Amino acid sequence: MNAITELFHNKILWVAILSWFIAQFLKIVVTLLQENRLDFTKLWASGGMPSSHSSFVMALATSVGLLYGFDSVYFAITMVFSFIVMYDAANVRLEAGRQAAVINQIIEVLENPDLNPEERLKEILGHTPIQVLAGGILGIVVAILCFL
Repeated sequence: MNAITELFHNKILWVAILSWFIAQFLKIVVTLLQENRLDFTKLWASGGMPSSHSSFVMALATSVGLLYGFDSVYFAITMVFSFIVMYDAANVRLEAGRQAAVINQIIEVLENPDLNPEERLKEILGHTPIQVLAGGILGIVVAILCFL
């Protein structure tokens, strides 16, 4: 098989992508339920409930564990990678979003006529621990359903 054919037959990759897509779609549903509006931009937006980053990496790790064993080196590598991504989503990126909110408030206070509102920083970058947990659980469930 050539590399492109192998890529399209990589079930682990497609399960992770499916889990990411489901999480992104759920963000549209959550926004509809919470804000009573249909926002399709959530399909590619970062932040929000559930964490698609967490869902993606946990589906990856769970799929690897189911296929190669939970005692395999492959599972260990993907779990370490998953924990780093989930920590980053819940801590580093969340704090960056809070900093963006403060900077945007400073811009408003300064009322600089030369600033363009489109230059505002994106404030929703990271996730709360609950959003990360929900994404992680979603990834595990999607992988189990796809492999069993």
